[in-house]
Amino acid sequence: MTEQDNSVNMENAGGKSSGAYHHGDLRAAVIAAGLKRLEEGDGAELSLRALARDVGVSATALYRHFPDKEALLDALADEGLRRLGALQAQAWLRVGGGRTGFLAIGVAYVRFAHDEPAVFRLSFTRQMPERHQQKGSDGGDVAYGLLRAGVQQSLPHLEEKVDVAALHAWSLVHGLAMLVLDRRIEWDEAMVEQVVGMTFGGVD
Repeated sequence: MTEQDNSVNMENAGGKSSGAYHHGDLRAAVIAAGLKRLEEGDGAELSLRALARDVGVSATALYRHFPDKEALLDALADEGLRRLGALQAQAWLRVGGGRTGFLAIGVAYVRFAHDEPAVFRLSFTRQMPERHQQKGSDGGDVAYGLLRAGVQQSLPHLEEKVDVAALHAWSLVHGLAMLVLDRRIEWDEAMVEQVVGMTFGGVD
């Protein structure tokens, strides 16, 4: 793979500014372009060649980072989980954790599914067992860690069953998110807060 392969292809870029990507920038740019295409809906082409056009490089340049489309989809799914974990962490910190934080991360989960449905679906349908062999490899680890912390701080009587309680809470918000995505129920954040609160200890 030559340096020329990693440079901006002016013909494909359609007049974009010239230059070269530094190490790591191309991968991030392609992931961002892929997420944007996901958000555009089912009609958007999601291929390495299409994304190469979007970022203004030759298709050959992408193979260093993504050997095939499956690798690309895995990377997009990982980024989706990272986004989810970051949003939940922000929600937790914004209210100071504890009982209120536990409710906030549950609501943030459902809100993410509503706001970024294609990214959410992809992130939870890719089969990547190697993730579990790499501690801290994606946002899913952050999200699950927050669930455990929420159980420990909000439901101390379940300390001996913290993993079961965390799975119960996750099942609740994931099921609620899917009902919203499948349009079985209308999006209503106040309603989501009430439903989540019944399990997450956010309402009396």
